[in-house]
Amino acid sequence: MGGPAAFGRLIGAGWSLIRNDALLPRELEPLYGGSVLTLSRVLRIFAGRGARQGRPGQRLAHALENLGPVAIKLGQLLSTRADIFGREFAEDLARLKDRLPPFPTSVARAEVELALGRSVESLFAAFGDPVAAASLAQAHDATLLDGRRVAVKVLRPAIARRVAEDPEVLALAARLVDRWVPAARRLEPRGFAGAVIRATELELDLRLEAAGADELGEVMAKDGYMTTPKVVWEGVGKRVLTLEWAEGHPLSDAAALTQDGLDRPGLADNLIRAFLAQALDHGVFHADLHEGNLFVAAPAKITAVDFGIIGRLGAPERRYLAQILWGFLNRDYDHVAQVHFDAGYVPPHHSVAAFAQALRAVGEPIFGRAAADVPMSRVLTQLFEITALFDMRLRPELVLLQKTMMTVEGVARRIDPDHDIWAAADPVVRRWMTRELSPATRVRRLAAEVETALRNLARLAENPPAPTAVAVVEQRRSSPFLWFALGAVTAGAAFLAGLLL
Repeated sequence: MGGPAAFGRLIGAGWSLIRNDALLPRELEPLYGGSVLTLSRVLRIFAGRGARQGRPGQRLAHALENLGPVAIKLGQLLSTRADIFGREFAEDLARLKDRLPPFPTSVARAEVELALGRSVESLFAAFGDPVAAASLAQAHDATLLDGRRVAVKVLRPAIARRVAEDPEVLALAARLVDRWVPAARRLEPRGFAGAVIRATELELDLRLEAAGADELGEVMAKDGYMTTPKVVWEGVGKRVLTLEWAEGHPLSDAAALTQDGLDRPGLADNLIRAFLAQALDHGVFHADLHEGNLFVAAPAKITAVDFGIIGRLGAPERRYLAQILWGFLNRDYDHVAQVHFDAGYVPPHHSVAAFAQALRAVGEPIFGRAAADVPMSRVLTQLFEITALFDMRLRPELVLLQKTMMTVEGVARRIDPDHDIWAAADPVVRRWMTRELSPATRVRRLAAEVETALRNLARLAENPPAPTAVAVVEQRRSSPFLWFALGAVTAGAAFLAGLLL
């Protein structure tokens, strides 16, 4: 199930949480009952002297910081949901986004020279101290020889070894949960852990992040809701990434939301629409949109950085997502329920009508209400109960989407407490539905499917399988009609496309 080293690190992680009184903190005792209350008091016997000081969020941040990159990313996610865990708790965890202890500039310069195979002076006119430090890397303020201001991201020394240890522990924890906690199996702990592990591994090659930044820069330019700094390719290596300087203030800075002329409702709308446009229209999205990775400038400009985690959606998932959002926007719970069944998100032995009724119970109390008036912790609790009632399982292929949706909605709430996520989503979802469900699009899709079928048939004709005698007779009978039918469909699709386009 796991090697001794992984077991040891897992026990060490639990011990760190206990020593910091961050596993079952004393401040939450009024919420505990029965055996949980007893357990929390027993564990507190082993808490260290530091556990008597500081707030729960501060103690948890300290523990997660010592546990490594994967644990830190969990803290970053929790810090975006002040509406669930409380503002004080979220703010205490916020330091995990970009205010971790940096490593020396001299070490960073050496890493740059090793990764790029050239001296720092041959590329940069100035190379300053770190301006932000996160779990995997830190950023330096620098100036190119041509005068452009840039940010140079450098991976932490020996971070690859540290990250290599985390996945083994996370996979072990997932297996233990899957085996000993039956109620959690529908959350697919192994699949969830696998998705997190894979995303973290990809973050260790900054050449891939540069490619992601370049790709998403092209995608973002098509809508204008969000931008990304341009990649300086001569400053890119496996452990180094150079981007043009991002305009504005980091959203993790308290001063970011007090800028003169800032349109906070417009800013929150742009964030929601940027994410949805990326996911729905292009099937690729920035999957780490916490405040430490977002810069804002008046009136409502958002610039994203840190493209280490990129999410991707296939055409079916994009279609299901759009139709679910569209159904909620129109309060058509029967349609939303049917899409869940069509997608396989709800087992077929359940009732579509009963699931629609459950969705109505969630949707109606929150539709059209300002974010500040919606108790999100209660909504999430209700959703969790419903997913359990209808045997819904976590979809590993949607882990990054669900995680990013949760983060983005939390950040939008912080920007504008009165934000209406449904009103923000409406134009992007409406545009997608109008375009993708139009007659012209359906004809183009049919023509593409026919073209694919013809290519497959052509390849089959070039390399046919050894036929039986009966198959030869049947092929001769059916081939002329089959080719005629496919040709007619293709011609008809092309004609209709010409009329509709």
